[in-house]
Amino acid sequence: MHSSAVFLIEFGAIILALGLLGRLAARLRFSPIPLYLLAGLAFGEGGLLPLGASEEFVAIGAEIGVILLLLMLGLEYTAGDLVSNLKTQYPAGLVDFALNAVPGAVMALLLGWGPIAAVVLAGITWISSSGVIAKVLGDLGRIGNRETPVILSILVLEDLSMAVYLPLVTALLAGTGFVAGGITLAIALGVAGLVLLLAVRFGRVISRFVSSDDPEKLLLVVLGLTLLVAGLAQQLQVSAAVGAFLVGIALSGEVAEGAHNLLAPLRDLFAAVFFVFFGLHTDPASIPPVLLPALALAVVTALTKIATGYWAARRAGVSVRGRWRAGGTLVARGEFSVVIAGLAVTSGIDSRLGPLATAYVLILVVVGPLTARYTDQIARGIATWRRSRTAPAGPAAEPSAPAEVRDQDAVGRP
Repeated sequence: MHSSAVFLIEFGAIILALGLLGRLAARLRFSPIPLYLLAGLAFGEGGLLPLGASEEFVAIGAEIGVILLLLMLGLEYTAGDLVSNLKTQYPAGLVDFALNAVPGAVMALLLGWGPIAAVVLAGITWISSSGVIAKVLGDLGRIGNRETPVILSILVLEDLSMAVYLPLVTALLAGTGFVAGGITLAIALGVAGLVLLLAVRFGRVISRFVSSDDPEKLLLVVLGLTLLVAGLAQQLQVSAAVGAFLVGIALSGEVAEGAHNLLAPLRDLFAAVFFVFFGLHTDPASIPPVLLPALALAVVTALTKIATGYWAARRAGVSVRGRWRAGGTLVARGEFSVVIAGLAVTSGIDSRLGPLATAYVLILVVVGPLTARYTDQIARGIATWRRSRTAPAGPAAEPSAPAEVRDQDAVGRP
């Protein structure tokens, strides 16, 4: 009875704290993810109020949080969207991988953490935060901008890449051999390809089977199906998160919209628990020794993300200001980086990887919204300063066009 009371007190305190932190983040108009991570650091080992009885329940809630995050992400896309993006935007996906995964891998090797840690850190630095970026685009009123489809295409390709990357990382962290790892990857590719094929050919049939006019029945069927597929995927060493993502892709139309509305509160609750759980496994005292590498990695990969967005937007014919906006918007890292780091932490690959990932995500989840808002203005200011330095002095110099005229073609709206 006593342990039950302690559990209720501890878990109730966590949920209440998360609610207050989420309200504070909304008032300050930035992502609550860094506050959730800080809460985890406070409740974890070496923190201010270490947990006891409720930690095991928080671990289960965190796993459900990852599954719901990936399910909701899959609901945002249809199989047709994914196939179309693969055909038209794959060069941008390759550039994104080369510019942003390589720095993470190089940093892990320079720190002497080995090749498996290099693969993990490459994923952490590669994937942008779809959740944070979607919120930023809405807050800044840029949903209709010409660069926005480019941003979304890159995010779609990153999310789809996770269907291959996560099973690979899971196999590597489990210590399976080359043959077993190859079999796991082949199974993952086969399952992903099969689900995409079924979604393209029979998406309406699947959605009709799941559909219900009763919100309660729709919620139970979608949630039950997702957890079932996620569990089967984990049994096949494919990754529960990938299974949930594929379920989301298979659902479309009114079913996807209805499920999205019903599951959004659950997703927010368990996702918050997930970020807290990740913080629980990070000792705050372990962050200062890795703060400098995390900061260096954040600076480098912020610049490479800006370069990625700029290149992809230029390829799509977007104006100069839109290119800078696209790059600045992609800087934020968040949920996927923490998911990948969480896999590494629970496998015990290297005790320093978790703290570095925490510091890295904390930096970029705060800096990301700022770069999204101000990158094009900073670039324009630098360009103006360079022109003023190189322009000839005296009356012979031609006056430059007013800023309003120069920016008319750069608004980026259709």
